[in-house]
Amino acid sequence: MLKREPSIFTMEPSNCSREVELKAREEPAAKGADSEIGMSLSFDGSDNQKPDGEEIISKNRKTGGWKCTIILLTNQALATLAFFGVGVNLVLFLTRVMGQDNASAANSVSKWTGTVYLCSLIGAFLSDSYWGRYLTCAIFQVILVLGLALLSISSSMFLLKPKGCGDGDLECMPTSSVGVAMFYLGIYLIAFGYGGHQPTVATFGADQFDDSEPKGKSNKAAFFCYFYFALNVGSLFSNTVLVYYEDTGEWTLGFLVSGGAAVLGLAAFLAGSRRYRYVKAWGNPIPRVTQVFVAAFRKWRVDVAKEGELYEVEGSASAIKGSRKILHSNEFGFMDKAATITEADLQGPSNPWRLCTVTQVEEAKCVLRMMPVWLCTIIYSVVFTQMASLFVEQGDVMNTKIGNFKIPAASMSTFDICSVLICTGIYRQFLVPLAGRLSGNPKGLTELQRMGIGLIIGMLAMVAAGATEIGRLRHVEPGEKASSLSVFWQIPQYALVGASEVFMYVGQLEFFNGQAPDGIKSFGSSLCMASISLGNYVSSMLVSMVMGITARGESPGWIPESLNSGHIDRFYFLLAALTAIDFVIYLFCAKWYKATNFDGGDKEVDEIVKEEEVISKV
Repeated sequence: MLKREPSIFTMEPSNCSREVELKAREEPAAKGADSEIGMSLSFDGSDNQKPDGEEIISKNRKTGGWKCTIILLTNQALATLAFFGVGVNLVLFLTRVMGQDNASAANSVSKWTGTVYLCSLIGAFLSDSYWGRYLTCAIFQVILVLGLALLSISSSMFLLKPKGCGDGDLECMPTSSVGVAMFYLGIYLIAFGYGGHQPTVATFGADQFDDSEPKGKSNKAAFFCYFYFALNVGSLFSNTVLVYYEDTGEWTLGFLVSGGAAVLGLAAFLAGSRRYRYVKAWGNPIPRVTQVFVAAFRKWRVDVAKEGELYEVEGSASAIKGSRKILHSNEFGFMDKAATITEADLQGPSNPWRLCTVTQVEEAKCVLRMMPVWLCTIIYSVVFTQMASLFVEQGDVMNTKIGNFKIPAASMSTFDICSVLICTGIYRQFLVPLAGRLSGNPKGLTELQRMGIGLIIGMLAMVAAGATEIGRLRHVEPGEKASSLSVFWQIPQYALVGASEVFMYVGQLEFFNGQAPDGIKSFGSSLCMASISLGNYVSSMLVSMVMGITARGESPGWIPESLNSGHIDRFYFLLAALTAIDFVIYLFCAKWYKATNFDGGDKEVDEIVKEEEVISKV
């Protein structure tokens, strides 16, 4: 990587180097995105600029640390309680109150959940580019509270007529257009609020630890594990107490409790404002990435310069203000044309649309490198989303009674949560030390290895769900709606999904946040949620395709209105087969992936090289 040494130029190297430096200093700073990219050769460091490139607003050493992350973990638990208080039973609300059939309700939930996680990209963009993580978290939590308030009002005043309907026995009256409009506005405000909040608060929590401190990196890794732990603790109450009241027709009460939890979570978040460690927004990354492709295209006839001759600014400071430098990589070599210096670059003023630094080029390369791995996680998210749709519909036509007590079908996801909590403890306390001793990697299993294991366990969960459905159909009595098979036969499929989450989603959070450049950290965290988003849309598409193919003529199809005449077991086995194919593709993508190399000194570079050797072993 070029350090602006005179020997890089042809003809009169020293004079050319000096000429570029002088021109860059004489040119006035560009405005907007161009100035943030900092294409001038001098970097305007400040007192708040840390040596590793991380720009901190607060310089108080008492800020950050585990005390702040405990507040954020509590906030995440309460926000998740509020969200799942709506989401966990939404499919039954749509069928019982809104009058939708099973396939339509499953698709509606998939689309809504997909929207939730798609909004994470919006939150990440605003967080990284303009608002910063603190303000983004606060604003989206306010939106979440407003959505819950609107949902509570619409359900109590317009939808639940007569009172207590929607319990599975008492039918609701046809819904009014006003009530339907308020309902959909409310749930999509919830989707927007929670979706924008979750990835941002995950990155904000990671910001509370300083990578330059010895324990900073290990604390970040532990935080992501506890973050997912807190998420499941929050959903535990929703999946037990709230789901019971909603299943018995007390929908408004459940929504009001969810709203109260969201208000408490927002209050807890604001209470810690003075103690947080803040990181400034980095500026819009879209122009930076676009400039790399434009510059490379404009030089498509230019031969790529040697690695040591590519353009980069001097010193430890990065041309992307506040970001660490990234070392050059050999992948996507055509993009290096953007950092290749030509005679035209020496003649006129510095132009970021013609000449980009190595760090800027590597930021764009990093996004491209992560995409194949990310795409392989979408099929797993299709598996994951079945818990909120088909698992609930399947459980609703099983024997849900213990004596005179009726178990809400949606509450079976409690076993998923318990599995997550147990597996998180086992992983942190036993598996990491054991795998660390065997592999020589202090992290135990690498993020890519964990994600691969998550895919395998997810595939087994679909096999278990299909086997349960075969057993359920065998215990259906003629004329009966529900099978005599106990709903507790669903425990293995829920437990396996929970175990797979620990490996897949915690691994994703660590991987995408750790590998993303400093300027797009929230974007890295949002990729995990974006995977869930597309997984829901793909699930909806698969359900529609399967019904379009199988429900022909007199055939009811695999997922009909009456599940007793269908074959959702075949749909589960289809998902298992798709996951197996996806796993094979994932192995190739994981082998191909090369870790992002940040410029942090020789010691850190050595650690990165060692980690890269381990991370590729999947």
